[in-house]
Amino acid sequence: METTRSSRTIFVITAIAVASLLFGCIGGVTGFVLLSSSDRPFVQKIRQSVGLDGDNAQVQVPVKQTVTLQENSALTDAVDKVLPSVVAVSVKQEVVDFFGNRSVRSGGGSGFILTSNGLIVTNRHVVSQAGSTTYSVVLNDGRVLDAVVKSVDPRNDLAILKVEGSSLPAVELGSSDALKVGQTVLAIGNPLGEFRNSVTSGIVSGTQRSISPSDGAGSSENLTDLIQTDAAINPGNSGGPLVNLAGQVVGINTAIASRSGGSDGVGFAIALDSVSNVLKNVVKNGGEIIRPYIGVSYQQITAAVKTQRNLPVEYGAYVQSVANESPAAKAGIKADDIILSVNGEKITENYSLIASLARLDVGQEVSLTVRTGTDERTIKVQLEALPKSS
Repeated sequence: METTRSSRTIFVITAIAVASLLFGCIGGVTGFVLLSSSDRPFVQKIRQSVGLDGDNAQVQVPVKQTVTLQENSALTDAVDKVLPSVVAVSVKQEVVDFFGNRSVRSGGGSGFILTSNGLIVTNRHVVSQAGSTTYSVVLNDGRVLDAVVKSVDPRNDLAILKVEGSSLPAVELGSSDALKVGQTVLAIGNPLGEFRNSVTSGIVSGTQRSISPSDGAGSSENLTDLIQTDAAINPGNSGGPLVNLAGQVVGINTAIASRSGGSDGVGFAIALDSVSNVLKNVVKNGGEIIRPYIGVSYQQITAAVKTQRNLPVEYGAYVQSVANESPAAKAGIKADDIILSVNGEKITENYSLIASLARLDVGQEVSLTVRTGTDERTIKVQLEALPKSS
């Protein structure tokens, strides 16, 4: 009796399933027929869209189409403008080992064309090799030109190369003082000495930064008035331009802060306005770097230095010595004086005395606020050219 009920139950379920499938097929066919036989306008459009309009209707295969996306042209326009002026700097140094064997060590960096007659800006550390060293530059069009070191800046990581040429594509210089944090910038150069004229983009992460980078050989220098950017800067980018979206050079890529040895998104460039007067003199003097100076050796005052020396202020330049016959000596500045400001601008860790003087011209008269003991006074100083031996 139970077996009969189970069989009937199975039969009923099977019958229901078959009926459902049959009605579904009929409904589907009926729907399709009704749709295809309708004369309503929206139905006609659907019929045409799937290729069912006509006796020999066939389903249409979509045609492959090429879609061009419109990008913001500011980036590409800036690159197009400055790229012809960027060069790769090649350095070849002959070295002799302990056994007298000679070999050639190769290195490189980046640079940019400052004048159409072949003055090129790069970093001092790119061309600081001693001994028998030769230099050349590779232009954007592939030409290779021999280069000579025209001058190096004793106060900053800056050097000038000279190549023979005319009508070379010179860069347009902009203003680093106009930069704002968050503004887009581009770094162009020769990363790792292999990928000539590579372009990376990022933003201005900070301004007036100070660092003490090492050259890898144990020596370091203090650099101030730097632009910080997260545009990828790698070894080999040194000396290349940092560029704004107008295609103007606003900085000279010079260093990175890295735990990995590569780019960690913390790169630094010399702010162009901190060397703009130097570059003007370079053009005027055929490649020679002439810096203004006042003739003092000083220690930058920080909170730690204030405590250590028991000073009355936390900023300024603590004068340690004054060169004979220098502008400072002529103005009456002495050791243990504190130079607080230049033309009203405070001397701080991020805006050093050297950085402030670099923005001025040889022969210019400046106002210095100087503290001697508890007395403050403002004195006028006539800037002179830094002696070549300094």
